[in-house]
Amino acid sequence: MHVEHIQYPVTGEGKNRVFSPCSLAIGFFDGVHHGHRNVIGRAVESARTGGLKAAVMTFDPHPREVLKQDSPDASCLAPLGERLKRFAELGVDLVYVMRFDTAFAQVSPESFVKEVLLPLQVKHAVVGFDFTFGHRGEGTSQLLKELSASWMNVDIMPPLNRGGLKVSSSYIRESLQEGNVELAAELLGRPYEIIGKVVHGDARGRTIGFPTANIEPLHAYAALRIGVYAVTVSLLRADKDGEEAVVEAEYKGMLNHGIKPTFNSGEIRPVLEAHLFSFNGDIYDRNVIVRFHHFLRPERKFDGINQLIEQLGRDKEQAIRILEKIDL
Repeated sequence: MHVEHIQYPVTGEGKNRVFSPCSLAIGFFDGVHHGHRNVIGRAVESARTGGLKAAVMTFDPHPREVLKQDSPDASCLAPLGERLKRFAELGVDLVYVMRFDTAFAQVSPESFVKEVLLPLQVKHAVVGFDFTFGHRGEGTSQLLKELSASWMNVDIMPPLNRGGLKVSSSYIRESLQEGNVELAAELLGRPYEIIGKVVHGDARGRTIGFPTANIEPLHAYAALRIGVYAVTVSLLRADKDGEEAVVEAEYKGMLNHGIKPTFNSGEIRPVLEAHLFSFNGDIYDRNVIVRFHHFLRPERKFDGINQLIEQLGRDKEQAIRILEKIDL
């Protein structure tokens, strides 16, 4: 899969770029959930039958981040690197990563069509029913169809519903805020995951028999409910290109997402601490992928260390039972 970073206006002049005729799925596609997969799958199908490149256009950074909108949707379910990985799994040949900046935010719907889609040789576009584009989201999926009717076919995909509710990135975020990681996994088509770096902590867990890896997320991920989770953790190593993309080992464990009230730690921002089963090595400064499988309990303040240790033992037993069905 080829990845091309582009910006407005799109042009090949002076850069020896020749854009291939393509069938293009357009959207931010945060999480690449089942609804997104329907949109992308339709573009891939059309490309295969029409002799076109199967392409996706996504945006970076998040539009709400650029527009400084105070919204939980500005956090991500899947950063760009993970989105690219999911696109490749869906059979996409080509990804256009459109730089979203303040200038691009001012572009009219008409200019987006004429100065982005037309030079990219988009012959067929696929968007969701609620797709918007252009300045202040003035363009709709129907307007896209009207503006490009003379040279491009547009498919507008209907909403995908699960349990009477529309599959959406917002719905997944709500599920995570409630601790319902199983529902989030059902909507995503896989367990929710974050990528982080193992950093030094206070090493207090080791003194009570539950050593932990303190994980600092590499991106501004969607908010999770505070509490304890059953997780699996993939330890990554650098591949030949220097990318942290190769899984070296995988472990089952439990993770606390919170402020450690029993120790009066003074934490204000929730931190991630993972206790890995059957592991006691040194993984400082290594990147890991944490996948969330089940919410065990809310975080609470215990009366003393012994009470905390007893509860952690029960948490571990429960996590082991839950994760028995997970093959690493």
